[in-house]
Amino acid sequence: MIRRFAESHPEWMDVAEQATPELEADLVNLEALNRRFGAHRLVFDFLGPLLERQQPLRLLDLGTGAGDIPRALVQRAREVGCPLVVTAVDRQQPTLQIAEKFSRGFPEIHYVRADFLNFSAGSLYDVVLCNLVLHHLEESDAIRLLRRCRELTRGAALVTDLRRSRLAQAGIFALTGLIYREAMTKHDARLSAERAFSFPELRKLAIAAGWWGFRHRRAPFFRQALWMDVSARHRGR
Repeated sequence: MIRRFAESHPEWMDVAEQATPELEADLVNLEALNRRFGAHRLVFDFLGPLLERQQPLRLLDLGTGAGDIPRALVQRAREVGCPLVVTAVDRQQPTLQIAEKFSRGFPEIHYVRADFLNFSAGSLYDVVLCNLVLHHLEESDAIRLLRRCRELTRGAALVTDLRRSRLAQAGIFALTGLIYREAMTKHDARLSAERAFSFPELRKLAIAAGWWGFRHRRAPFFRQALWMDVSARHRGR
């Protein structure tokens, strides 16, 4: 099956102009989906060992959305005694407004409104994270984002997203027909399934973005992850 992507047919959350109750409900649903269907677990699989070292970490999250993954990471960092500071970047002001509301009590997270394709910082981060963003982008922008993830880390980069398949589409169609039936969630989730990159496609994008020595892994619930440990390569010199 081919990827169906048209900028003229965006996900509704990407064009929301205000922090409406409908957008907030959609972001609550997305957090529940991420928690129940593997997004949080996938991030912990890769970053959990770093947190357990209990060494200070500066983490950059590009395309943070409502910030549910940074909050989950901060909670885990608190449990294991890891000093963690997160810069969470998104270009949608209404989404960031809701993210800040959800993140009261999480002073470790600093939200920044910026275009994640062009985001720059004065120094490199220990970890650069990007979750469920690539399927929102056309191919050339997806490569640009992967390149920024690589360029902004001195330690590791982790990119996760959906994995396109007919079975995934059928599952999301059923889930949004039976449980998550709010209009925005139904529209965006079903569109996301059509826009996701396949496993071979994502590997090609990573290579085009200059990733090297990376791991590419399939995960349950039609997810996939790219992982590159720059610091390990430097230690091996």
